[in-house]
Amino acid sequence: MEKKLIKTFIYGAALIFLFITSSAAKTKRIGLIYDTGGRGDLSFCDASYAGAKKAADQWKLDLKEITPGQSTDIEFALRQLARLKYDLIIGVGFLFQEPMERVASEFPNVKFAIIDAETKRENVASLIFKAHEGTYLVGAIAALKTETNQIGFIGGMNVPLLHAFEAGYYAGAKAINPVIEVIIDYAGVTPKAFSDPAKGKELALAQYNRGVDVILAAAGATSLGILEAAKEKQKHLIWVDANGNHLAPGLVLTSIIKGVELSVYQTIQAVVENRFTGGTKVYGLKEGGIEYIVDANNREVLSAEILKRVEGLKKQIIDGEIVPPSERE
Repeated sequence: MEKKLIKTFIYGAALIFLFITSSAAKTKRIGLIYDTGGRGDLSFCDASYAGAKKAADQWKLDLKEITPGQSTDIEFALRQLARLKYDLIIGVGFLFQEPMERVASEFPNVKFAIIDAETKRENVASLIFKAHEGTYLVGAIAALKTETNQIGFIGGMNVPLLHAFEAGYYAGAKAINPVIEVIIDYAGVTPKAFSDPAKGKELALAQYNRGVDVILAAAGATSLGILEAAKEKQKHLIWVDANGNHLAPGLVLTSIIKGVELSVYQTIQAVVENRFTGGTKVYGLKEGGIEYIVDANNREVLSAEILKRVEGLKKQIIDGEIVPPSERE
């Protein structure tokens, strides 16, 4: 009887072990690797996390976050998760383009996604946004709202991706007022330009002091310094990539949202439902991947007349009657 009980116990323990390991094996693992800025920017990285966290909570996924200390660590982080056979590895930002090309080619059976850049690998989903369509609209808002006929743009790293933001903003403002002055500044030419609030504040104060009364802040965590300057000078700004209207109600005219949260969530959902495909996925106004935000925090600073004008421009873009440029002429 005693031997029988022991055997029963061992058999039961083995079943429990198999159940636990089997359940653990079924838990999908998602890797979210940020650029050098990382979470806490109230913008791009935070939006990526929001989408991943929503998916992880909904489907009980194992979500691993990594913030490389330097851009050179990006490839190491990608390769580390690929070797561990994560079900999906997401690179947050265009800085991942070349490293992901290399790593994805070495691990063809691992699924990857990259935000704001394209690769040629079949196992990589490239999530691209027509941000210039959105910045065209907020450029129009800035031109309709300015009292000095001077508006500003402050980008993070001086790269083509940000030039598209700039081009849309510039064109939208000029469409409203051809003689408006648009002051352009960038925080730098290295990845640090996205995580330097002190530089952002310095540039913003210089613009406000010369007469600019609206600034589009497209600089990741560097935009936090622009926000400080706006509060100090009681001037307007426009937020990017996440809804920042609540950060300074009455000062933030609006926020232009790239559907980063949505695209990350949908990509993870595709993996969970076994229908992931690589290739380029484009999100614009028509697809619902770009939007400007009007809520309780900014509704009083945007008149019905301004909103009517901008909604008209939005419809023209969706209908193809206006094609915002992604490059300055």
